Amino acid sequence: MAKLGVIFGDQLNTDNSVLRALDSSADFLLMGELADEVEYVQHHIQKIVLIFSAMRHFKQELSDAGWSIQYHRYESDSKVVSFTDLVAAAVEEQRFDEIVVSWPGEYRVLEQIRRWEKQFDVPVTLLPDSRFICPLDEFDRWAEGRKQLRMEFFYREMRKKTGYLMVEGKPVGGQWNFDKDNRKTWKGDPEAPSPMSFTPDEIVEEVISDLEGHVEGFGELEGFDWPVTRTQARQALSHFVRRALPNYGDYQDAMHTDEDYLFHARLSSSLNLGLLGVEEVCDAVEQAWKDEQAPLNAVEGFIRQVIGWREYIRGIYWREMPDYAQRNALENSQPLPEWYWSGETRMQCLRSAIQATRRNAYAHHIQRLMVTGNFALIFGVVPKEICDWYLAVYTDAYDWVELPNTLGMVMHADGGLLASKPYAASGKYIQRMSNYCSSCPYSVTRTVGEEACPLNSLYWDFLIRHRERFEANPRMKMMYRNVDRKDDQELDDIQTRAAWIRENIERV
Repeated sequence: MAKLGVIFGDQLNTDNSVLRALDSSADFLLMGELADEVEYVQHHIQKIVLIFSAMRHFKQELSDAGWSIQYHRYESDSKVVSFTDLVAAAVEEQRFDEIVVSWPGEYRVLEQIRRWEKQFDVPVTLLPDSRFICPLDEFDRWAEGRKQLRMEFFYREMRKKTGYLMVEGKPVGGQWNFDKDNRKTWKGDPEAPSPMSFTPDEIVEEVISDLEGHVEGFGELEGFDWPVTRTQARQALSHFVRRALPNYGDYQDAMHTDEDYLFHARLSSSLNLGLLGVEEVCDAVEQAWKDEQAPLNAVEGFIRQVIGWREYIRGIYWREMPDYAQRNALENSQPLPEWYWSGETRMQCLRSAIQATRRNAYAHHIQRLMVTGNFALIFGVVPKEICDWYLAVYTDAYDWVELPNTLGMVMHADGGLLASKPYAASGKYIQRMSNYCSSCPYSVTRTVGEEACPLNSLYWDFLIRHRERFEANPRMKMMYRNVDRKDDQELDDIQTRAAWIRENIERV
């Protein structure tokens, strides 16, 4: 009797563990475009089009390779809305002696899978996800017994394991991390290359037609140019290595109103879909350093994001779920401002980042952490609301990667499990790393008054409100020394201004 392999929409890799476990001449594959996956948050329309287009291309690739595939295309009125519905329809049509799946990217999907064996009276085999270099049990062994979990030490283990940028067991250049070299402000030179752009093909156009009038997503569809096949993703990788990687390190924290991408790769969506593999991406980047085509600070910074941070937050997600998603250590209570969806705010930094996200379904890590994220943190947004926003608006956002980044790194809502201090900042940080402040109606040099940058009073108010929690933190002692330099009247004025902003947020 045949086996049924389920391929999830973010596991479009040809070395998928499900494909390795099955026989293309005897077994069947199952894929589906599902309403539940479209609707559980208000996804960016480009994200939906990207995933469905990549799925249809992958389905064609598998069919050409001889696989028998049952493929459910999106229909707004279909009764098949979830993965469970999809499997139920397949097992009702044909008896299978086993259901085979790869570990999913979201806990809510794992909960469905765990019910299938009893629900369908068919054995279910759950295989490891082959898209990662650190298996979950290996991460748990590393984390077990540690007083603190810190990415830097995990990253060093991954460097040793993979051998990237290692010579005789030691890091090349004599240090593990060159992050201090990656903080230059970009002022128009060197020229910033655009990521490789891809014209929508017939399959993409077909997906757009199928969704038109049935799906109301966030953002704009015009200008969709994402890679939707492995071939295209590899072309995008080569383009980045050749054109942008040489300057990626120096300017990876920079922001500018004239450039949505600067020297960033825009490869994370392809990695998280499975169109690119971790090793091939890191191999290409490391080779550029070996060929003296890119400096060490750029190459190390990129590899750290891929084998360090990306693997680390996945380990945190699966180790801490499901209660992790409910944490709110700072007891935030503010709703997410409506202008996070429109970009219609007077603050230039937030307007620029959000409107670029509406256009591109993309923002780079500093825009996410230190602009939209920093504001949500110091304003006091309920973690679930900002987490749902991040999950919705970016093409690379899946729960395993989005939730720890947002709840832990951005919002410090996990109480410091992921990050040793909150990434709170005033407008001075934005001024230093961008040109946003030069075209903003607010004054970055002022803290109180109608013309003062809202980030400034919110930042000081954040420190005041959470003093008991953070003043003993060694990384925040300087911040609290600065608080103590302010007299009582100045502190009162700051808190009054911050309270006004919270009460009038839609006017800011």
